[in-house]
Amino acid sequence: MPEQAQKRRLRRWEAGRGIRAVAMACLCGALALFVGVGSAQARTYPKIFSSIELPSKNLKKFPKWLDMIGRWKGGAPCDTDTCTTKGWAGLIDDLKDKDRLTQIKEVNKLLNSKKYTIDMRNWGKEDYWATPFQFLKKNGDCEDYAISKFMALKALGIPIEDMRVVALQDLNLGVGHAVLIVYNGSDALLLDNQIKTVVPANSIKHYQPVYSINENGWWLHRR
Repeated sequence: MPEQAQKRRLRRWEAGRGIRAVAMACLCGALALFVGVGSAQARTYPKIFSSIELPSKNLKKFPKWLDMIGRWKGGAPCDTDTCTTKGWAGLIDDLKDKDRLTQIKEVNKLLNSKKYTIDMRNWGKEDYWATPFQFLKKNGDCEDYAISKFMALKALGIPIEDMRVVALQDLNLGVGHAVLIVYNGSDALLLDNQIKTVVPANSIKHYQPVYSINENGWWLHRR
């Protein structure tokens, strides 16, 4: 995809959030441009929402993601007015001996029970990427659900390369949104705070992915 076309696509995604952006502030920050195709993963994964993927290992263009990862890996146990560890160890312990699909479904169910709260109310910012301990204390918006699910499943032993947080456009609502995709065998499963149950990603037709990301790299998506 020519660079100018990529720029237009990313600008359209940001603009498409529309009048509901305040109510559903999700992953709006500065989207990175694709910086080169590389081998980001060894195995072949099913397509996400039937899109074409262009991979890169350069995560430097995603400072909010990297900042959240750094805070999560480097933080001490937290029990303050902004974060808490309460419930995290129990969640992991209760599910660690379950089969993978049960873990995926239960993590989705338990974390979807948290209340949706916009970043401006929690942090005084339009776009803040919370760690799971912050999410447990203060709830959060769509990327916070996806991040907490990612980290919970990682703690349960699901490989990083089998999961991605996906920034997308909800074509029905005309807003940005974020979800978690987990690959389970030949299936790409959707964990979405707007959907109660885990469903095959490609069963949802009104989502247009923009990019997906994990700790190993990121992927630009196009149709």
